Amino acid sequence: MLINLHIQNYALIRQLDIDFNRGFTIITGETGAGKSILLGALSLLLGQRADSTILFDKSRKCVVEASFGIQGYGYESFFHDNDIDYEDTTIIRREISPAGTSRAFINDTPVNLSALKVLGLKLVDIHSQHQNLQLGNNMFQLMIVDTVARHNTLLASYQEKFNDYLDLQKKIEELSEQARKARTDLDYFRFQHEQLEHAKLVNGELEELENQALLLNNAGEIKRNLFLVIDALSEEASSILNRLKECMAALERIKGYYHPSDRFHDRLNSVYIELKDVAADLSAQAELVELDPRQQELVNERLDLLNNLLLKHAVQSVKDLIDLRDDFQAKIMEIDSFDDIINELKGRFLSVSEELEDLATKITAGRIKAIPAIEKTISGMLKMLGIPNAKFRVLHEYLTEFTHHGRDKVEFMFSANKQTEVMEIARVASGGELSRLMLSIKSLLSDTLELPTIIFDEVDSGVSGEIAEKVANIMKAMAASKQVINITHLPQIAGKGDFHYLVYKYDHEGAAITDIRMLDHEERVIEIAKMLSGEELTDAAISHARELIN
Repeated sequence: MLINLHIQNYALIRQLDIDFNRGFTIITGETGAGKSILLGALSLLLGQRADSTILFDKSRKCVVEASFGIQGYGYESFFHDNDIDYEDTTIIRREISPAGTSRAFINDTPVNLSALKVLGLKLVDIHSQHQNLQLGNNMFQLMIVDTVARHNTLLASYQEKFNDYLDLQKKIEELSEQARKARTDLDYFRFQHEQLEHAKLVNGELEELENQALLLNNAGEIKRNLFLVIDALSEEASSILNRLKECMAALERIKGYYHPSDRFHDRLNSVYIELKDVAADLSAQAELVELDPRQQELVNERLDLLNNLLLKHAVQSVKDLIDLRDDFQAKIMEIDSFDDIINELKGRFLSVSEELEDLATKITAGRIKAIPAIEKTISGMLKMLGIPNAKFRVLHEYLTEFTHHGRDKVEFMFSANKQTEVMEIARVASGGELSRLMLSIKSLLSDTLELPTIIFDEVDSGVSGEIAEKVANIMKAMAASKQVINITHLPQIAGKGDFHYLVYKYDHEGAAITDIRMLDHEERVIEIAKMLSGEELTDAAISHARELIN
C-alpha cells in the first residue's frame, strides 16, 4: 500500500508530505485546486516520462518520493532480477533536473524507467475516466477474463513456448530461403570446385614448375655453354688444365736453384686440382641437362593451366586457389546439409506446436469456465448501479492461429435497454454507463488482482443520489482487501471514506500554491456540507453531511 507521498517543486506544489492509511481514502477539493497534479506526480514514480516544464521553480530540481508497504505480495523476485535490495517498506524516488534530465531510484538503487514501470504496475492501479475507453479494446477484455480465470502461470508458460514457436518458425523460413537461393548457385559451385579439384593443386608447385620450365626451355643453350667450359678446362693440348701442367713443370725445373718456385708450384697445383674438380662437376651436370621436348610441353601446359586459374579467380598463388577450392567444397556441403537442418528444425517445430496446442487448450478451457461468472457478476452489479435492464455478455471466438495470448478472442457486449440487443460496448455505452461498467469490472477483479492500491480519479462522474451511494458501497467493499483512494466531487461517496483529505490552493508571494491536508471529523462535516450546498452552509446541509458520514 501507499504509505507516504512526498512532492517537492512539482507544478503548483512547492512542497508537501502526505501520509496514507489502509482502507477507503477520500480526496476532495474545488475544481482547479490541483487534485490531478497529485496523480501526475505519482505517475512519475510509476514510470511516466517528464521534462523541465513541470518544475515549480525552474532553477531547482523536482523530487517525488513515495513509500510503499509490499510485504506479503511476493515481489522479491523482481528485486532479485533487477539487483535491488528488497525492503518490506520500499521507497521509490524520481528526480527531474532543471535541464530536463531524469533519475529514478528504488531503495536508493538507480534504475531505468522500464524497471520503474514494471514495479509500478505491481503497486498501483490508477483508474481515470479516459481508462474507460479501454473497455472497447479486445486485449483489455481478454486480460480481464484471464485475471478472473487465475491462470497467469499457465499463460506465462504458453507465452514462453509461443516465443520458441515464433523463433523456430522464423529460422525455418530464413533457412529455407537461404537454401532456395543457394541451390541456384549449386551448379556453379560444383563446376568451379571440380575444375580446381581436377587441377590437383599442390602448394609451392608454381615456383618449382617455373624453375623447371626455365631449364627445359633453355636446355640447348645451357648444354652448349657447359661443353665450351668443359672443353676449355679439359686436358687437350690447348686446354687450361694442360697449360697449368706445363707451368708446374717449368717451376719444377728451376726449384733446385730458385727456392720460391716450390711455393708457386704448390699454389698452381691447388688451382689445377680445383679446376679439375670443376671440370668433372660440369661434365656431370651437362649429362643431366637433357633436351626433352615432351617434358617441356607438359611443364608448359601445367604452367598455362595454373596461370589461367590464377587469372580467372583473381588470386596470387596456388595456396589461394587451394583455399578457394576448399571454400567451394564447404559451400556445397552446406547446401547439401540444408535439408537435414531444416528437417531437424521442422521436427522441433512440430513438438513445440503440440506443446503449444496443449497449453492453448487449457487456457481456452479456463477462459470459457470464467465467462459465465463474469457475465453474472457484471450484470448484477450494473443493475445495482441503476441500469435495471442491463445485459452484459462475453462472446468467445476460437482463432485458427496461435497468438501471443492464446487461440481465443473475446468481445464484451452490452445493452442498457430491454428492447435492444447486446452490441459492442464502444458502440452503445454512454459515458456514465462506461464508468459503471468499469467500476463493476474493477470490483470483480479486486479480490483477484494482487495489487496493494487502487486509485479512482473522478470515475463517479455522471452518477448521483442513490446510485452514488451504491458506487461508494462498492468502493468501500473493495477497500476491505486493499487500499482504495478515490478523488471525488460527490458527497455521498465522500461520506463513506475512512479518511478524508482536502486539496486546496492559496496565493503566496504572487504565486498559486497547491497543498493538501487531512481533515478531522468536524472538518469533514463542513467539507461535505459545502459539497452539498455550496459555500453558504445551512443547518440542513450540515445535518445531511453528518448523516452521510454516519
